[in-house]
Amino acid sequence: MPTARKRARSYDPAKTRAAVFAQLGNVREAVRGLDEERLGLPTRLGEWTVRELVAHIGMAVTAVLRAAARPAPPKQDVRLVDWTFATAANSAAIDDYTRRLAAERPDLDGFLAETEDGLRALLAEHPAGRLLETSAGAMPLDDYLVTRTVELVAHTDDLNAAVPGLAVPYDRQALAAATRLLADALAVKAPGGSTEVRVPPYAVVQCVEGPRHTRGTPPNVVETDPLTWIRLATGRLTWADAVAGAQVSASGERADLGALLPLLG
Repeated sequence: MPTARKRARSYDPAKTRAAVFAQLGNVREAVRGLDEERLGLPTRLGEWTVRELVAHIGMAVTAVLRAAARPAPPKQDVRLVDWTFATAANSAAIDDYTRRLAAERPDLDGFLAETEDGLRALLAEHPAGRLLETSAGAMPLDDYLVTRTVELVAHTDDLNAAVPGLAVPYDRQALAAATRLLADALAVKAPGGSTEVRVPPYAVVQCVEGPRHTRGTPPNVVETDPLTWIRLATGRLTWADAVAGAQVSASGERADLGALLPLLG
């Protein structure tokens, strides 16, 4: 796991909580209109169908409930950004749980409604700083909620890619939080100041070893839009394809991020 220390970005707990509920609500609204044929469509996530993808979205949110049900750890031992680098280790267990959940909970709208109600009750009871023992380590509740925006936004994009014409909207605050967390993860993975990565309007980070930029136009600049950045960081899109498709602009000899992506396994 990368160990370079960056000053942690702060997130407004109220905005993060609102973003999670807004994006979950967007998914719920879309899922209500899906018939069995569309729920059976393939996705870009291995062998998962749309049904399993939706079940996984709910599971990603109920992870907060499962963590809160365990005793609070004595102290925080991971940073928010460290979650990014811990996801790959749990992929097999996540796949198994998702498949079982999809089979056991055929009423997806009911499952998502229960998930939302459970999360609202939990957040009404616990303060933002309540520590949770997560799969990545011990972190505050509202830090863990920031990671849920990455799950919700990335999987909303998976839904839109799988179901023609679905067009589930992206909550602006959820998209912003997901973009910023993944941009910060890149800066931790490749510490330095020679390359500026811009994801307007949400994030700008300095990364990659080399001569540090101090004023004027940086010699190495990467720029893209939030959804493209999330696709790159989560492995939905390769760097080569993004550049070839003009979805990313990259200038300078240290502007090739291909070897650093994806950030999530």
